[in-house]
Amino acid sequence: MANFTQLRTTMVDTQVRPSDVTKFPIIEAMLTVPRENFVPAGKREAAYVGEHVDLGQGRVVLDPRVLAKMLDVLNIQNDELVLDLGCGLGYSSAVIARMAQAVVAVEEDADLAKEAAAALSENGSDNVILETGPIAGGAAQHGPYDAVILQGGVEEMPEAILSQVKENGRICAIFLDGALGIVRIGYKIDGEITWRMVFNATAPILPGFEKRAEFAL
Repeated sequence: MANFTQLRTTMVDTQVRPSDVTKFPIIEAMLTVPRENFVPAGKREAAYVGEHVDLGQGRVVLDPRVLAKMLDVLNIQNDELVLDLGCGLGYSSAVIARMAQAVVAVEEDADLAKEAAAALSENGSDNVILETGPIAGGAAQHGPYDAVILQGGVEEMPEAILSQVKENGRICAIFLDGALGIVRIGYKIDGEITWRMVFNATAPILPGFEKRAEFAL
């Protein structure tokens, strides 16, 4: 039987800290949340490997290093409301819940959402509200949000999501252009999002975030 506590410590020491992620709330959350409880049952042993964990249907649990670096740039505070889009089995939401005041998690796959609800409840993540519905629709009824994070790739960002970022809030996502992926953070100032590039990463595209086909006459 794997010693998951030891594996968590190793993950933080060999994947997270060497990526220049030093903020205590991120380190503490990733040392505490049992990642093995938020992956498919047959993949618990692989939960701490430094890569995405496949959830099927083109969905993944993001590589710990990628998630940690995204959280680092978002710099979530303990009085903030965070929107976690495409939460899968809920790992990212459980981590963010330890850093934020509250998290609204959105998952459109009903089976994943059901398992996420059970895992989050078992983990005692009672400041997470889980909404089952289209990821690309967000959860405007609970917003606007201080911070928004996407647990997968984006070719095109729906306006519905950008409109849920609070003034002076920020949004972080992995933007894909073919095989290339770049994490960008956007800051909303005077109602407009200004993006800047942070680091390279890639992930499968979330449903509803594909580039719309261009129709040529």
